[in-house]
Amino acid sequence: MESDAPLVEEIGAAVYTVATDAPEGDGTLAWNETTLVVAEARAGHTTGLGYTYGAPESAAYIRRRLAPVATGRSAWDVPAANEAMTRAVRNDGRPGLVAGAVSAVDIALWDLKARLLGLPLTRLLGQARADVPVYGSGGFTTYDAGQQDRQLRHWAEELAITRVKIKIGESWGSAEGRDRERIAQARASIGDATALYVDANGAYTVKQAVDIARCLHDHGVTWFEEPVSSDDLEGLARIRAAIGAEVAAGEYGYTLSYFGHMLRAGAVDCLQADATRCGGLTVWLRAAALAEAFGLHISGHCAPHVHAAVAAAVPNLRHLEWFHDHVRIESLFFDGTLDPAGGHITPGADGAPGHGLTLRTAVAERHRTG
Repeated sequence: MESDAPLVEEIGAAVYTVATDAPEGDGTLAWNETTLVVAEARAGHTTGLGYTYGAPESAAYIRRRLAPVATGRSAWDVPAANEAMTRAVRNDGRPGLVAGAVSAVDIALWDLKARLLGLPLTRLLGQARADVPVYGSGGFTTYDAGQQDRQLRHWAEELAITRVKIKIGESWGSAEGRDRERIAQARASIGDATALYVDANGAYTVKQAVDIARCLHDHGVTWFEEPVSSDDLEGLARIRAAIGAEVAAGEYGYTLSYFGHMLRAGAVDCLQADATRCGGLTVWLRAAALAEAFGLHISGHCAPHVHAAVAAAVPNLRHLEWFHDHVRIESLFFDGTLDPAGGHITPGADGAPGHGLTLRTAVAERHRTG
């Protein structure tokens, strides 16, 4: 480490809770609000920003447990800070809210480094592509036919996004009839030229997933996300071997070894990883490299503005999830958000340092809960 390197002087965290614009639900869960945990890393007069979606307790964990580990270190050496945090949390239970806390701090540290250097994060990481493809994601099981149709048409017609996704597996797979109706309605909304994806959030059994795949085939669905629990690697592999649609999973990967197990099991056609859960941008890049070694693409799960720059850095990117709930919150809370018109975003194009996001403090404070 260079003796004259800027040091990380302070790590802070705050919690914000935002009501959904309508009840939201998937195959296994329903919710009316979303929690955003924001981490800030400061060196001198420069501050980097990171965040995760999840448990509000992550903010207290950042302040109490991670701040002492990350402060006093060179702001240049983000992987070293990530490794130190990972070692420090070993006995606290790495998956879940702890992983979210580590991820938020890691993202803030990368943003801090890029801002100190006066570089867009895309320049700091290096780019494999200028444009990052996205897919519209929402289509909640709580939507009626009209809500679903309006959302899908907004993406496909108004924004010209060429890939969209809806949730299925309603009520833990007990409403297959409605799932089939909603799939057919989605295809009718978007026409034949737009790719249709579905996400069951692990709600089905293996047999159910294979059976409903016939309906997916009939309506041209090409992406079947978490047909069964992502912890059931054998089940995912069996489904993958039996159906035509691509099987995707990985959003609940909290460690690099989890992705290794998933890939070795032959469980997915495309690996998903979430930088706000898996250990930040540091580990997301490693997951992308691991997927590439297996000849597979990687897709960024949710939190699209966190993933934008890092997605542009890898050659085996499939796309990013332009998730309705997170896009709405990020557009409300931050200046510097990106435009998905045409089905892609262009991170770093405006030359703003870091990931380009600036917190709208006055707006955020109205939603602060911790």
